Amino acid sequence: MRYWFGVMKEIADRKYPEQIAFLKEEHGFSQAHANALVMYSRGSKSSKRFDDLGDFLEKHDAVKQKTVKKIFKSIKSKYPKLEQVIAWNQPMLKQGNDYVFGLSISKNHITIAPFRAEVLESMEKELAIYKTNKKTVVVPVDWKVDEQLLHKMIRLTLKQIKESKN
Repeated sequence: MRYWFGVMKEIADRKYPEQIAFLKEEHGFSQAHANALVMYSRGSKSSKRFDDLGDFLEKHDAVKQKTVKKIFKSIKSKYPKLEQVIAWNQPMLKQGNDYVFGLSISKNHITIAPFRAEVLESMEKELAIYKTNKKTVVVPVDWKVDEQLLHKMIRLTLKQIKESKN
């Protein structure tokens, strides 16, 4: 985080929308992550908006709620030891101190993230039908949840975490 706080110092004189655009365009941040960093850098200590997945989903329509619930249910049924948390005001799954999976909802899509660019690179063929960024995948709000894809993403992420600790 020290690095990102340094980046924010360099652009401290810019207006909020310019800071958000910079983080999104130059560093591939999602809107939610850019907002969290900008708000924290501007002194906001009360950015926590949600206590759990239910709180997070409350403001979203039924289609988005159904898709997100299916995504997390699928992952948690295969990997029950992962801890579901809210971080950066987004639902995430963790193993110990390591983030394994995250998700955000936009107006026209859902963004899923395994937190490891290498995972997405190794899944290039399976992800060819989706819009991908460095560390995220964009799926439709009414996505027919591809459990095999999700489980492979989680399996590879957990493998990367384990290898990085050895």
